[in-house]
Amino acid sequence: MLTIVDMKCFSTPFNFPSTPVDMATITRNAKSSNDWTVNELDTYNISIIPEDCATFFGTDVLPLPDHHHDLVNKLTADEMEDDDSYWVALYMDFAANPVPDEESSVVDFVRQLLHTMGYAMRAARRDLRRRKTIPFFICGEWKDAKADVCIMDGYEVLLVVQEDKRHMQVADPNAQLIAAAIAAVQNNNRMRSMVGSDVLGFKEMAGIIMLGTHPTFFKIPVTKELIQAVQRGQFPSTPTVVSMHVPTLPRPAECFREGMQPLDNRRIIIAYFEAFKQFVK
Repeated sequence: MLTIVDMKCFSTPFNFPSTPVDMATITRNAKSSNDWTVNELDTYNISIIPEDCATFFGTDVLPLPDHHHDLVNKLTADEMEDDDSYWVALYMDFAANPVPDEESSVVDFVRQLLHTMGYAMRAARRDLRRRKTIPFFICGEWKDAKADVCIMDGYEVLLVVQEDKRHMQVADPNAQLIAAAIAAVQNNNRMRSMVGSDVLGFKEMAGIIMLGTHPTFFKIPVTKELIQAVQRGQFPSTPTVVSMHVPTLPRPAECFREGMQPLDNRRIIIAYFEAFKQFVK
C-alpha cells in the first residue's frame, strides 16, 4: 500500500530545462555510422517523416513484376523450379530462423533478393556489395560508415541497406542508415572530383532497413549544406526531411515476425521492391 510520502514522491514534477537547447552551440563528436543515434539526427537537423504508399511512391497501385512467378506463387524453396527464386526462398528461411551465436543470414537474403529483382545487372554495369566500408569525413576526422548491402555503379553507391540488429545489440538502425547515406554521397562526390566529373549538390539516396525479412523503405535527401555541416561538425540551418514508408500488410501486429514468409505478405513486399527501383539511380 502506498503511503502519503510515497504518493508525494510520485506527484513531484520533474525539473526539465525551461529553455530550449541551442543546437548551434552543441559540441559534436566524430562518430562512425554504427555509433549514430537519434542524437546525431537532432544535432544535424535531420528528421524522419512516415509517408503513406501514394505519397512515397507516387501511386497506391503497385503491380507485381512479370518475372520469377515461383517466388510469389510457391511457398517453400523446394517447390520452386526457378533457381533465383529457390535461393531467395532458401535464404529467406535462414534469415527468419537465425541460429544462436551465428552471423545473421539477413545480408545474404537481401543480396539474393535484390539480384533476383534485377537491381544489379551486368547490362546496367551495377553490382552488389556486402558489408562495404565507406570512408566518412565527420567533424574534421576520418571515420567509416558500414553498409550491410549496397548497390554500386562503378565507384558510386546508389543504394544502402542496413540490417536492424536491435535484437542482438543496442543500435539505432534509422540513424545508422542515414549516416551511411551521407557518407555514400560524400564519397561519391570525392570520387567524382578525382576523375574530373562534376560533384553533385544534391542526391536523394535510396535506403532500406531490413528487420529479418521485413523491409522499411527510405528516401534520404543529401545536400551540399548537410555534407559540409557534418564535415565541419556544425548545425545546418536548413532541415533535412527523410521520407520513410513501412509496407502495409494484412496482419500489422505480426508483420515484423512474419516478414515475407506468408505468400500474401510476400506478394505485397515484392511489389514494393519492384516500385522502389525507380529511386535507385
